[in-house]
Amino acid sequence: MMALLTNKWVGYGIAALLLAAAIWWGVSAIYSNGYDAAATKYKAEISELKAAAVTARDAEIERQASVQNQAKAREAARIAEMQAEADNLHSRIKELQREASQDPDAGRTAIGAPSVQRINKVR
Repeated sequence: MMALLTNKWVGYGIAALLLAAAIWWGVSAIYSNGYDAAATKYKAEISELKAAAVTARDAEIERQASVQNQAKAREAARIAEMQAEADNLHSRIKELQREASQDPDAGRTAIGAPSVQRINKVR
């Protein structure tokens, strides 16, 4: 065994193996450091993108809520307007029915001029 260690070729082989191991360790360390740096960089970018997505989602939810509230307000106004029109129409119909019941020609088979005028008011 001692004879092998004193042989110059064995010494060169051991030196070459140690040099190869040192080069491999250096390349591995450089690769690892580069990978870690890239991973850190992209994790930061991903977290920024996630934060931007959350902000955009919240803004969209607020926009949709605002639009829905505006639509509900327009709907309520239109319903109130339609209700007022319906109430007005009902009061006109009651008035015309009252006039029709007071018409002396209400029992006739033909329609008189006052009846035609009442019908035209409903249109």
